[in-house]
Amino acid sequence: MSDEEIKVFIDGVVRYFERVTGEPAEVDPPYLKGEDSVTLDFTGVIGISGRHRGAVYFTSGADQLTELLRRLGETEVGFSDHEDLVGEVANTIAGNARRYFGSEFLISVPIVLFGRPDKISFPRHLKSFVIPITWRSHRSYLIICLERTAAERDAPGPSSRPGVIVDFQP
Repeated sequence: MSDEEIKVFIDGVVRYFERVTGEPAEVDPPYLKGEDSVTLDFTGVIGISGRHRGAVYFTSGADQLTELLRRLGETEVGFSDHEDLVGEVANTIAGNARRYFGSEFLISVPIVLFGRPDKISFPRHLKSFVIPITWRSHRSYLIICLERTAAERDAPGPSSRPGVIVDFQP
């Protein structure tokens, strides 16, 4: 992924928090995922297909999700509310990235994982970009794993840059 493509997702995170809470999130510099686990209490996964293939993950702690839900006007917050919100955040950020990547950047409905799943596997020979997010002292992460499909990679012009893929095992 290019710096410009990663910035699309960073901008999406900042816009989401500003829109929902009125306060921007702080985003630390992205880095390549290593052996460390970055999954938190809840993870929303959006599958990507079309001219790109891969996934967008948003993972957050329950405390951050509870505070976001309260900002949205929820007074009683439960487990299913956390699941819904983490999927919505991932979906919104991936959906907004579609403006940059085009109409053939197809996104799935969210898959939501609870706990710190060890069944999300990122192939060692491929790159996964981690974007650390801090909002009101709460930490969360956006993980981007995309590759261009063969037709897109072989096309002339700036869209022929190499990409990243993800192996998601439920």
